[in-house]
Amino acid sequence: PFGTIAIQLAQHRGAKVISTAHSLEDKQYLERLRPPVARVIDVSCGKTDVAESCLEETGGLGVDIVLDAGVRLYSSEDEPALKAQLLPHKHDIITLLGVGGHWITTEKHLQLDPPDSHSLFLKGATVSFLNDEIWNLSNIQQGKYLYILLMVILHTKSNLSRPQLDEPIPFYEAKVSMEMVQKDQARKRQVIQF
Repeated sequence: PFGTIAIQLAQHRGAKVISTAHSLEDKQYLERLRPPVARVIDVSCGKTDVAESCLEETGGLGVDIVLDAGVRLYSSEDEPALKAQLLPHKHDIITLLGVGGHWITTEKHLQLDPPDSHSLFLKGATVSFLNDEIWNLSNIQQGKYLYILLMVILHTKSNLSRPQLDEPIPFYEAKVSMEMVQKDQARKRQVIQF
């Protein structure tokens, strides 16, 4: 859901969007979006090079902004197989960034080695961290947060963006679902049907 909203808001602002899909259903959903996504990279088979595909799409210049939902920090043998297959490696993201690019990451344990920092320095690129909970902790940011929520509501109301909802969970399963979320066994956001 986060990626879908980010894609639609970026398109509304005039950005050319390149996205990854982790399943055939996700790929089909992204291809049906209007306006269409410039390119959907299917990473479900694990053989696709995301950096190479992005550089090909941009004529070798790289992208201006990368918004990730997690990255692989180490080589494939050091991480779980499923995570290693679906997430891009941090070196791939640094490679596909263009000059003056911005990398926005949700990875809270990101570790950049000196060669990574040097590559970012040479490109004039920046790294930012996206932490959902931080908005609620800072009183200064409340106005920005409320404005973003207002824009999302207005875009949804005017059909500029369409949320991708998961299957709703019946109310009687809400407690079990919430326990799974707290133990990191399920997605953070769930739709509960009353």
